[in-house]
Amino acid sequence: MSKKHLMLSESSLDGPRTRLDVVLAAECPALKAHHIAHVGIVDAVDQYTRVRTRPDGSFLLACFAGEGRILLDGRWQVCRAGTVCLAPPRVLDAFHAVKGKRWAFAYVRYHEPAAQKPVVSAASPVRVKSDPEPLRLAVAGLFREMRGARDARPMHHWGELIHGYALRIAQPWQVNARLWHLWETVGRELAAEWTLGKLASLAHYSTEHLRRLCLRELGRSPMQQLTYMRMQRAAELLEASDDKLDVIAEQVGYSGALALSKTFKKWIGSAPSEFRGRARR
Repeated sequence: MSKKHLMLSESSLDGPRTRLDVVLAAECPALKAHHIAHVGIVDAVDQYTRVRTRPDGSFLLACFAGEGRILLDGRWQVCRAGTVCLAPPRVLDAFHAVKGKRWAFAYVRYHEPAAQKPVVSAASPVRVKSDPEPLRLAVAGLFREMRGARDARPMHHWGELIHGYALRIAQPWQVNARLWHLWETVGRELAAEWTLGKLASLAHYSTEHLRRLCLRELGRSPMQQLTYMRMQRAAELLEASDDKLDVIAEQVGYSGALALSKTFKKWIGSAPSEFRGRARR
């Protein structure tokens, strides 16, 4: 299954043996209060596939059994038990079960308008080792309540727990003061000529320690995190301004439109012109 093929169209395929337990915001005000579109627990086999070319909200997937594949940061990555994967809004995300293998996970998908600060942002991890049980149990608890008494009070508390766990997963680096200062500074100065050495010096770490810390906390190397932040800012500027691509490239640290366009298409899943066109429909 190639990324090139997946970029052509959105798709949803469950397969005959996949089991899904899903709660929609339309039937649960406790989710709607936190801008959550739907949550669910999936036990996927073989044909299960999802492709979202431009989702309108953050996405979190917590795997508690088996393994599958998920497209993050422009490349396919393995998602095994004990792993949480995250994707920001308006960026291509895709995932599928591996033939002959079970893949079980809990997920949360948000609905976040462009003007709203997303749960999964440029500062969030992409794939981290994390205990999936709290989120799984919270989603399972809400599902059982929805299929049973549908009491508003416990549904409210399950919704609070789901959103709270999602926030905790999406913002782990904020507990590390040096890492917080580093990426806050970089976010304000994306056009600067950052190198691994400069990043490490700003954080008062060795380059190797910063690399290990970022991989552990964010699921990306420091330079991958820099690229990700630049692409997120470029996406924001494409949506909110009429600036030419050369101007946007300069603002996010690229030498010109061609260099930015190549990286943007790899990480976001569409060319800048296509992204801007869909944003304004």
